[in-house]
Amino acid sequence: MPRPRASEVIIRAPPPRTEMGNTDSKLSFRKAVIQLTTKTQPVEATDDLFWDQFWSDSATTVQDVFALVPAAEIRALREESPSNLATLCYKAVEKLVQGAETGCPTEKEKQVALNCCRILTRILPYIFEDPDWRGFFWSTVPGAGRAGIDEVDDDDDDGARPLAESLLLAIADLLFCPDFTVQSHKRGGPGSVEDMHTLDSCEYIWEAGVGFAQSPPLNYIHDLNRTELLRLLLTCFSEAMYLPPSSDNNVLNPWVTFFCSTENRHALPLFTSLLNVVCAYDPVGYGIPYNYLLFSDYREMLVEQALQVLITTLEHDAAGAHPAPPHGSLDEPECSGPDNLFVNYLSRIHREEDYDFILKGLARLLTNPLTQTYLPNSTKKIQFHQELLVLFWKLCDFNKKFLFFVLKSSDVLDILVPILYYLNDARADQSRVGLMHIGVFILLLLSGERNFGVRLNKPYTLHVPMDIPVFTGTHADLLIVVFHKIITSGHQRLQPLYDCLLTIVVNVSPYLKSLSMVAANKLLHLLEAFSTQWFLFSASQNHHLVFFLLEAFNNIIQYQFDGNCNLVYAIIRKRSVFHQLANLPSDPASIHKALQKKKKSPDVISRTSSQETVSMEGSHPAVPAEPGTLNASLVAMPAIDKLTEKSQVSEDGTMVALPRTESHQALALERAASAGASDTESNSGRDNEDVFYTEAEMERRRLSCASSVSYWNPVPEWVLSWKTKLPLQTIMRLLQVLVPQVEKICIDKGLTDESEILKFLQHGTLVGLLPVPHPILIRKYQANAGTAMWFRTYMWGVVYLRNVDPPIWYDTDVRLFEIQRM
Repeated sequence: MPRPRASEVIIRAPPPRTEMGNTDSKLSFRKAVIQLTTKTQPVEATDDLFWDQFWSDSATTVQDVFALVPAAEIRALREESPSNLATLCYKAVEKLVQGAETGCPTEKEKQVALNCCRILTRILPYIFEDPDWRGFFWSTVPGAGRAGIDEVDDDDDDGARPLAESLLLAIADLLFCPDFTVQSHKRGGPGSVEDMHTLDSCEYIWEAGVGFAQSPPLNYIHDLNRTELLRLLLTCFSEAMYLPPSSDNNVLNPWVTFFCSTENRHALPLFTSLLNVVCAYDPVGYGIPYNYLLFSDYREMLVEQALQVLITTLEHDAAGAHPAPPHGSLDEPECSGPDNLFVNYLSRIHREEDYDFILKGLARLLTNPLTQTYLPNSTKKIQFHQELLVLFWKLCDFNKKFLFFVLKSSDVLDILVPILYYLNDARADQSRVGLMHIGVFILLLLSGERNFGVRLNKPYTLHVPMDIPVFTGTHADLLIVVFHKIITSGHQRLQPLYDCLLTIVVNVSPYLKSLSMVAANKLLHLLEAFSTQWFLFSASQNHHLVFFLLEAFNNIIQYQFDGNCNLVYAIIRKRSVFHQLANLPSDPASIHKALQKKKKSPDVISRTSSQETVSMEGSHPAVPAEPGTLNASLVAMPAIDKLTEKSQVSEDGTMVALPRTESHQALALERAASAGASDTESNSGRDNEDVFYTEAEMERRRLSCASSVSYWNPVPEWVLSWKTKLPLQTIMRLLQVLVPQVEKICIDKGLTDESEILKFLQHGTLVGLLPVPHPILIRKYQANAGTAMWFRTYMWGVVYLRNVDPPIWYDTDVRLFEIQRM
């Protein structure tokens, strides 16, 4: 994408504002607010003199409006003078509708539109938090029967429209309003105005990229105005925050549903504008260090708001998504494909150059915080990586061709490296557990495709400063070293992710050509930690982690033996771990003794037995959240067997889905072992798909289970039910063949140097000596109600916490999640 020349960048000074004038307008605005909240009688809607005080005379910023309209006064107005609150909302919407009609030709009209935006942004959350008010914006004649409101002009088409629809359509129109939010194309003199009704907004797309070739000159006033309108739009969509988590995925957000429907004639250009503004953004600026201090601040604010609006519009039940016909037939009512046009357009992007533009843009932005160390403070460090990950997730989820494009070349590694960086950086910080989850989910989704495993073999030569041991190897080594670090030095709340992390390792393992010694040792250290008796016996699911690791080793031995002498050597060195597993005792006395040991050392994994080496230069250790950090709770994730479905790779490389098989006997034994626990409790509340617990609640349930009658009491039959299935044959055969040979070399040559042994293993072969190779099993990510709900709560939690200036939702009664202080 060509960068604009300096001459194309329009930097206009903001209009001069006298401090005195500004203070006056704040005072008169505050006076109007006090008048409104203290009036006991309804104010007539026709009393323009009174209502105009809120938007006509003032030059207040959105921050001023938040300061001058306190939460307590909005709530008091809502409870004590509901008709005045209703009229305020109605009059503000009416002003926006008028602005959208006329196109705000004068400065004063522009100012009125912005002030109405700010007031509605302030008030809407308080409308949403009260269930009795939630329908107000959707009543057909706004506030029918309330003073003056029902006298709507009958000639007006919008008279019968619910207030919400009028508001959303006005916002959409204003986002393509010449000289307000887009560059005017009119050549006439100052008096000429473009007609808002005939304007073709597809010619006014905000940025070049998908489906649009021209990059309009930057105009920071337009960027600021777009940002204000998008902030209001996001606030409209945020009604979702005030409804508790529910498993009913068909409950769609009415604001999003209407805005993304064919009723909105700007749906396509707006979708394209949002996507292009995000993907074209270059925080490093236009090649000049420190230039963000001049103007790109405004563009960054717009990019953040555009990205948040985009991900919240893409909320959709994927089950109903079908590929839609070509664009021409979109207006037909029987048009197939998602009704949500934003999801529809996203799923239909298909040109390679569009995919390339999107992927390069996302990679550039995700990598931005990693490159900071080289030019201190000369470039902007973006903060919206979580929203970018949600957008990347939705792109892969709704547009499978995009997913295949991502995996087609090693460009996928430009997404992988930043994700691993964020995972490693956030591992000790409990307020960033959502970021950990989404990073792992994206890797789980990618790992279900063969190409991802193949791409990981590319040598890792970047020097991103990470707090991990130095190694020389491939991207697969980087992935394993980071996963090991998360498991051995992350906080306790990450334990539910261990299954996912190891599933990713299993999924890629058949394709890994050559693991480094560092990565091989890390995998064996995990096996050693997870196969201690107290860990295996202390919870019903822990043995699964051992199965995953054994499966990964088997895949590498059977399918990639030739290049993996480091792993084979590490397995030989740690052979005692495999022998101990094969001879795991299952008698009651041994089980009891192992569990006693657990009480003495409750740490999940010993940190010491892994040989820790020097971390990379320039890296900072992962640190816990600072006290007082706000955090949004998440619903608990479905277990790995609900998150994935097994597919078998056939000889020609295609995948065949396998039917689910649950061993009833194993389940019965598990239930018997958790004596007294109900079904849901025995599986930490995850069996019951329709009930959503927050993570904190899950923890409370677990603790109450532990302290009440129900307790985990592993019995010999339960241990035997899985011990007999441990896939140890391949490794035992390998040890049987290679250990005597390696020992003989050591004795004959008096070897203590491992390089000679590695050389021998490198040229050795096990052809014909191993059991017949097993089919490769891949566990592919599978969307379900549980994951859909998780994404909704995570996404809105991020939006809540990231909008602090102004703090749109702070201290309102949100229900979708809890806000906690760390």
